[in-house]
Amino acid sequence: MFWDKSAETIDRSALEKLQLTRLQETVGRVLKHVPFYQQQFAQAAIPSDVIRELADIRRLPFTTNADLRAQYPRGFLVGDGGGPVRLHTSSGTTGKPKAIFFSRGDIDRAANLAARCLVMSGNTDRDILQNMMTYGLFTGALMMHYGAEKVGMMVIPAGPGNSEKQLLLMQDFSSTVFHTTPSYALYFADFMEKKGVDPRRDLSLKRAFIGAEPYSEETRRKIEEAFGIEVYNSYGLSEMNGPGVAFECAAKQGMHLWEDHFLMEVLDPVTNEPVPEGCPGELVLTTLCREAMPLIRYRTRDITSVVAEPCSCGRTHRRIRRITGRTDDMLIVRGANIYPQQIERILMSVPGVGRNYLICLSGLDEMTVKVELSASEFDGRVERLVHLQTQLTERLRAEIMVKPLVELVPPGSLPPSEGKAKRVIDNRAL
Repeated sequence: MFWDKSAETIDRSALEKLQLTRLQETVGRVLKHVPFYQQQFAQAAIPSDVIRELADIRRLPFTTNADLRAQYPRGFLVGDGGGPVRLHTSSGTTGKPKAIFFSRGDIDRAANLAARCLVMSGNTDRDILQNMMTYGLFTGALMMHYGAEKVGMMVIPAGPGNSEKQLLLMQDFSSTVFHTTPSYALYFADFMEKKGVDPRRDLSLKRAFIGAEPYSEETRRKIEEAFGIEVYNSYGLSEMNGPGVAFECAAKQGMHLWEDHFLMEVLDPVTNEPVPEGCPGELVLTTLCREAMPLIRYRTRDITSVVAEPCSCGRTHRRIRRITGRTDDMLIVRGANIYPQQIERILMSVPGVGRNYLICLSGLDEMTVKVELSASEFDGRVERLVHLQTQLTERLRAEIMVKPLVELVPPGSLPPSEGKAKRVIDNRAL
């Protein structure tokens, strides 16, 4: 199933030629209109005609999260043409927000990419999308909304939280698809279970699109089992387009990254050198079609790897594996480098574990992993609980090379996540 078959199955040599043309045009525009890049190129003595082949991308400077915050509010805005028609920002919880501008053409292209993704995963104009992402300054909900409307799907702009209303909408309007974070999907599954709702029997759901947070394959399986549906991994970030940067096809063997719109590099985050295909590294993206705010070599901080083999679906755009963590999410505990998703992968693979957990760091370097039990497991049989606690402790120790304290807690006792989940509380002594 294709939204734009000629674009999605383009020959690799033709795709690379298109990428080179678009990269040259993008570099020319930022050098003409964006003082930040003018200064960066001048300081590094980079000539304006530096891009002769795609490999020349490595001669260009990086753009970072800190650069976007430092240039807030308008430092990256291209001022030619009619100007931007949309502003999105990050939350700004760690300082100044990031301002992301969209032209009318940028919004249309972002919606078309979202439509590609939706059709690729089996949606048609007969589907009904319940959009449970946050509307507003966050790009996640709006761009998926526009893409679904392009496909002809009916969209229910439900927004996040309010589980009673979410369930009512699903029941009354026969939603077939929902879009949300993995943490809220797990929370909503618990909510339905407590209400005595069986999604297979009582709802019309067929699939879900999960994104905005890194999550494990084990969590995907938990969501699929809870709802009786297919779950597709979605990747995006506001700095590029929002959702629709990369998405799984029906094969679900990695996410096709739309290389006619983004030039992809996967680099060692320490040396900044390319890693071999299949090896994990930091994803670095350059926009190839953005008008209002082109970005050169943007460091996403997301850790992934490239799937080298051709995809059985026939699409020629390369795939990336699911995001395994972020360079700034890495925890250093007793000298070991740990990504929270490593812990999630172990927890979600063990029978008897519920759908919520919390990692607590305290003292000098003490790690406690609080784990909710499933309702069926929390039955008071001490020997069984001790066995589960020992099993989790040993499997975590083998994975992260640190022995945590595992604390088993009753179902529903940890703070629920109706938006983005907060999985780590770090109260270590400075």
